[in-house]
Amino acid sequence: MATKVLVVDDEKIIVKGIKFSLEQDGMEVDAAYDGEDAFHMIEEGDYDIVILDVMLPRMDGIQVCQQVREFSQVPILMLTAKGEDMDKILGLEYGADDYMTKPFNILELKARIKAILRRSHSNESRGDNMVEYHDLRIDFDSRRVFIKGNETNLTAKEFDLLELLSKNAGKVYSREKLLEIVWGAAYPGDVRTVDVHVRRLREKIEPNPGDPLYIQTKWGVGYFFKA
Repeated sequence: MATKVLVVDDEKIIVKGIKFSLEQDGMEVDAAYDGEDAFHMIEEGDYDIVILDVMLPRMDGIQVCQQVREFSQVPILMLTAKGEDMDKILGLEYGADDYMTKPFNILELKARIKAILRRSHSNESRGDNMVEYHDLRIDFDSRRVFIKGNETNLTAKEFDLLELLSKNAGKVYSREKLLEIVWGAAYPGDVRTVDVHVRRLREKIEPNPGDPLYIQTKWGVGYFFKA
């Protein structure tokens, strides 16, 4: 079955270029030109990944991402014409899996898409695999996380980070190493991306995010999972 992609940008020439390039790779591509249409298409569709611009009419990309995360964990790669770090961080704060700054190289965009899809589909080849720590249960097979029996939704990157740390409990990873392993050696972002995801992950799984039980900080070094 072809990979189904939704491309959202109010600049139709950008949508046309991305659509043409992805269709050359055999993907099925839909397009939306404003935030409200995009949100409804995600609600009604079954997309493998969403390419979402930040600056959109009717509803901006940050709002779309935030509202989509209330019901779906579809991978979201955000595009922004702005260079400020805060815009990129905000995209990650509200559940985006990755971002690229315009103008971008279409080959890099395609590589990012394929890397995200590989990670999101990696569970298909795994057998049963589940662990429990106190009130936290992680099902690696289905990529689901439960707190006191209640499921909590993680983004693909948040789960990748939790999986790496929990499967290597006690091992301290530097922020640079986590960025390299979870986001890839070619990822152009900086280590603040790791800090944002760790903070969001703690907010979702820790009984007290300010005094974490699971994801510990090794001051001056990095992070580790305490089993």
